Amino acid sequence: MRQPSADIIRRNHKMRFGAEVRGGSTRFKIWAPKCKAMKLKLKGRRTLIELQSVGDGWHRLDVEGVRSGTLYKYVLPDGTSIPDPTSRHQPEGIHGYSEVIDPLEFKWTDREWKGRPWEEAVIYELHIGTFTDEGTFAAAAAKLDHLVDLGITAVQIMPIAEFYGKFNWGYDGAMWFAPSAKYGRPEDLKAFIDAAHRRSMMVFLDVVYNHFGPHGNYLPAIAPIFTKKHKSPWGEAINFDGPGAEVVRELVVESALYWTSEFNFDGLRFDAVHTIADNTPTHILELLSARLRASRPHRYTHLIIENSDNQEIWLRRNSGAEPVHYTAQWNDDVHHLLHAAATGENTGYYADFDNFEERSGMLGRALAEGFAYQGEMKPHEGMKRGEPSEGLPPTSFVVYMQDHDQVGNRVKGDRITKLATSDAVKALTAIYLLSPQIPMLFQGEEWASAQPFPFFSDVPAELRDSVRKGRQAELKSTPEHEDPNKPNVEEAVDPTSAKTFGSAKLDWSNLNREPHQSWLKHYRSLIDLRKVEIVPRLSGQNGFAGRYELLGIKSVLVTWRMGDGSILRLYANLADETQEGVPPLEGRQIFLQGYAEEGRLGPWTALWTIEV
Repeated sequence: MRQPSADIIRRNHKMRFGAEVRGGSTRFKIWAPKCKAMKLKLKGRRTLIELQSVGDGWHRLDVEGVRSGTLYKYVLPDGTSIPDPTSRHQPEGIHGYSEVIDPLEFKWTDREWKGRPWEEAVIYELHIGTFTDEGTFAAAAAKLDHLVDLGITAVQIMPIAEFYGKFNWGYDGAMWFAPSAKYGRPEDLKAFIDAAHRRSMMVFLDVVYNHFGPHGNYLPAIAPIFTKKHKSPWGEAINFDGPGAEVVRELVVESALYWTSEFNFDGLRFDAVHTIADNTPTHILELLSARLRASRPHRYTHLIIENSDNQEIWLRRNSGAEPVHYTAQWNDDVHHLLHAAATGENTGYYADFDNFEERSGMLGRALAEGFAYQGEMKPHEGMKRGEPSEGLPPTSFVVYMQDHDQVGNRVKGDRITKLATSDAVKALTAIYLLSPQIPMLFQGEEWASAQPFPFFSDVPAELRDSVRKGRQAELKSTPEHEDPNKPNVEEAVDPTSAKTFGSAKLDWSNLNREPHQSWLKHYRSLIDLRKVEIVPRLSGQNGFAGRYELLGIKSVLVTWRMGDGSILRLYANLADETQEGVPPLEGRQIFLQGYAEEGRLGPWTALWTIEV
C-alpha cells in the first residue's frame, strides 16, 4: 500500500447550481423558471431571505455569515418549502433541510494518484448498504484490504444519490449531487476513495441520468425537467431536447463532473443509456463523454455504459486505439450465454440463447467479437438487436458471471452457486476471469456467498401493496416464471421489507469456512494468473483480434491475437458430456478447469493456452 503523501490536496467543483461557500459568505443559486420569486429559509432563523431574480429562470444571492454546516431550504411563492435539488448533503433525509458543504475542508492525500490503465481493471461491484453489516462508507473502507488481497483493482459502487426511505438499490435516487446520508457524510465517501487510491485501487460510481426516483424529486415543481415528447420505462422522459433542455443538459453534465472532480472518482458507469431519448445534433451521451474527458486530460478516466441496444457507435476507438466516447459496455450477451449453459434456464431473457446448436457459436462470437447479436433478429423478442462489433478491441466490453441485475431480478435473488453445480460455476469463472474482456465480480461472489441479493426498495406505507404487486408483474418476464420447478412470482420476497434488505447483507463470518474458503482461493488464483498472463498482453490489442470455431454442440474454441502478438486460446466444453473430436491442442497451457487430452474435452472444461 502506498503511504499518504505529505502534500495535502483539497478539491471542489464550482457549480452553476446550489450552495457555494465563498470565504465568509455562501452563494445560493437555483434554476426555477416556473417561479417568479424564490426565498431562502435558514434553519433557526424566522426571517426568510428573498433571492434575486437574475433572468432566464435563475435566482441567486450571496448571504454573509453563512458557512459550512448551515441548514437551509428554499421557499416557493405558494409558501411550500423544498430542499435544494442540487444539495451536496441531506443529513435529515431526502425531504429534510439541505446542508451547506465546503468541500475544501476535506484533506486528500492522493496527490500522486493518476488512476490506472483500463487494461489493468479487475472490477468489483458492490452496494454500500449491504456490503457490510453497518452499511456505511466507513465500514466499506475497512474491507478494502480484502479486495486488495483478492486482486481487485477497481471498485464499482452502485448508485448512492440520495433516495427516499432507509434502503434502496440506488436506482431511485432523486438528488444527483448528494451522497445518501444513510451511508455517511460526503467526507466519509471521500475518505473511502482516498483510502482506495492509497491501495492503488480505482473507484467507479454507477450514476442514473435516465430517470428520477418517484419520491423526493422537487425539480418538476420549479423547472421543465421532464418532457411529454418522449416516454421512458419510468414515465415521462427527462427533457434533453425540448424547451429549457439547455439547462437540464448542463445539470447532468455538472453532476457527472462533480463526482469525478470533487470526489475524484476514477470513472462512471452510466445506467441504461438506451432509455435516454435525445434528438439534438449533439446527443447528451456525446456531450457527457466529451466534457468528462476534457476535464481531466492528464489522468485516466474510464466511462462505462449499460446499453441493451448494443450500439457499437458509443464504443468506437480513434486512430490511437483510445476511446472516442465510452471506454466499455457491460456485456449481457456473454452473461446470458454462460448462465443458460450452466443452469439450463431458457425462459425470460434467456429464451434467445436457448438453441443448443447455436449457443456455442453465439458464446464464441460474444467472447471473440463482443456482441452475440450484431443486427440479427432475436427470435424470442421478434426484433433486431445490436450492431457489428468485431472491429472493437476486447477491452471494449465488461464481462461477468453475476451482477446486481442478474441476481436481483430473480424471485428470491438467488446467486448462481445455488442454481448450478460447482463444476459448472468454476468453468464459467475460469472463462470470464481470464477473458481479454474486462472482468467484473459481484460482491461476495469470490467466496460463493450464500446470501441472496433480492430487489429492495423502501416506500411510503400506503404504496407498499402496489409496489409488491408491481414487482410480481415485473418478475413474470424473468427466467423463472415459466419453470414449474422454480418458485412462483407470488412467492417473491417483499421488496419493501427491511427483512429483505437485511437478507442481502454479506456473510463475512463465512469467509474462512468451507466451502467458501476454497472458492476464495479459486478466485485469487485466477486473478493472479490474469495479472501475469493476460493483462500484460492487452495493451495494443486492436479490433478484429478474435475468432471462434465450433468443436461440437456445446463446445467452442476461441482464439485472440493479443497486443504483444501472442495467441491466446480458450477450449471450452460447457456440457455434462465429454466432447470428442477436438483438434490438436496448441500452445502452452496456462490454466485447466476440468480435464483435456488430445481429441477430448471433459465435462465443464475450460482450457486456456498461450502461444508466443
